[in-house]
Amino acid sequence: MKFVETIFEGGLWNSRFVILAAVLGSLFAGFAIFYMATIDVWNLVMHVVHYGDAEMTEAARKALHDNTVTHIVEVVDGYLLATVMLIFSLGLYELFISDIDQAHGSKSSSKILVINSLDDLKSRLAKVIIMIMIVTLFEQALNMKMQTPLDLLYLGASIALIAVALYLSHAGEGKHEAEEALEDEATAEEKGHH
Repeated sequence: MKFVETIFEGGLWNSRFVILAAVLGSLFAGFAIFYMATIDVWNLVMHVVHYGDAEMTEAARKALHDNTVTHIVEVVDGYLLATVMLIFSLGLYELFISDIDQAHGSKSSSKILVINSLDDLKSRLAKVIIMIMIVTLFEQALNMKMQTPLDLLYLGASIALIAVALYLSHAGEGKHEAEEALEDEATAEEKGHH
């Protein structure tokens, strides 16, 4: 009976490697989005070169300016989405497969890429998703035609809600860091008593 239990538990434990499909899929999706955003930047630069053309009319220059700003916002949105995919991929790998030794041992590695728990992954993804939503709102605000005072009120309300969301996310992060510091202090005291 012990032999069957050992075999079953080994198979159960090794089933976590199915996560590699999500890790690789997220990584490739992130690379694809990075590629598309970079091509968009290249095309944007090729169009902006004509901005200084003396023969361009003022209306055409204004249209190129507005179009460029909109495309820049879309590029930022693309890079943020690619970053989400990268963080998700690395986080799943660290949570289910193994720690990434280079990330933990390097001073140049970002703290955002070191995932210790599902809550870490969730909070890091939430922050980047909030940034994507902010950039998307900014893009919509650029294209929005203010026709009534109510439109301006809606825009102001959405900006206020974003400010509240950012404040709450930073306040929650500070609380989480304070709890971790207290846990580390308690652990150090326990080790000191032993």
